[in-house]
Amino acid sequence: MGEPAVEARGLTKRFGALAAVDGIDFTVERGECFGFLGPNGAGKTTTMRMIYRATPVGGGSLRVLGHEVGRGENDRAIKRVIGVVPQEDNLDQELTVRENLSVFARFYGLRGDVARRRIDDLLELAALVEKADSRVQMLSGGMKRRALIARGLLGDPALLVLDEPTTGLDPQARHDLWDRLRVLKRRHRATLLLTTHYMEEAERLCDRLVIMDRGRIVAEGAPRALIERHAPGHVVEIALEDGDGAEGGAAEGGGAAAGPRAAAVQDLRDAAERAEVLSDRLLLYTGDAEGLIARAAHLLPERQALVRKATLEDVFLKITGRRLIE
Repeated sequence: MGEPAVEARGLTKRFGALAAVDGIDFTVERGECFGFLGPNGAGKTTTMRMIYRATPVGGGSLRVLGHEVGRGENDRAIKRVIGVVPQEDNLDQELTVRENLSVFARFYGLRGDVARRRIDDLLELAALVEKADSRVQMLSGGMKRRALIARGLLGDPALLVLDEPTTGLDPQARHDLWDRLRVLKRRHRATLLLTTHYMEEAERLCDRLVIMDRGRIVAEGAPRALIERHAPGHVVEIALEDGDGAEGGAAEGGGAAAGPRAAAVQDLRDAAERAEVLSDRLLLYTGDAEGLIARAAHLLPERQALVRKATLEDVFLKITGRRLIE
């Protein structure tokens, strides 16, 4: 594999009294899709900005594509070989898609036929050939995100950084963009670095990831391995209503509550390997989903219940005691 694409040790960034990034360690190998998963304010974007040299490193060490950051010459070398897809849409709305790409092609020293061929290839990769001469302001949200990805790839980067690439997109546009990123990784063997608070996005795209919370890394590994390690088996979800007696938050056990529904809820919590109580539902983690959902149907026949596989959000909930999206 050679030298990692990114390597951080004790990486820190403070804004006054706030430790936005609080001494984190991670390594991104070349050719993989590596993700930062966590809620807004976890430190994901600040970490990314330090990597693509928009924000100075506060402390610790950070190497990007073989260059130690923080030195003028090194930082310029890093910027030349990184493509960035920012969270915000900063395309020129009055220009066409092709014109936007042509302007940025000049920044990478691309001219004439070389630039035209590169732009044509990226328009095809992003499925924007038919929209090449449309003004950006006329595009859908998904098309704009694909245009930003095409722009980020103009310099043929060794590392593509994507900050919340599907925020604000509808489900169909989100899935379409995932397909484009998978094609990019498979065909071009690109190294992708992305932040997201969508656990499904992280599970589908990332070879490995870290989960961040309050500036720290609280878990890392391959998505499926993290789920198997922290939230094995299945989850039985039961809808709750006021008066069900499940107040009190996450629990493994808990005091008895008055009323038959409260007793039924407590019975189900005791029968599960682990239980979490959210504002509107009860989550029961179990290796015997069939038995537990039958028990729920008997004890709470009027409450909706379903069985699903555990997800990265369950991992985050177990580790931090709160949900990814609140």
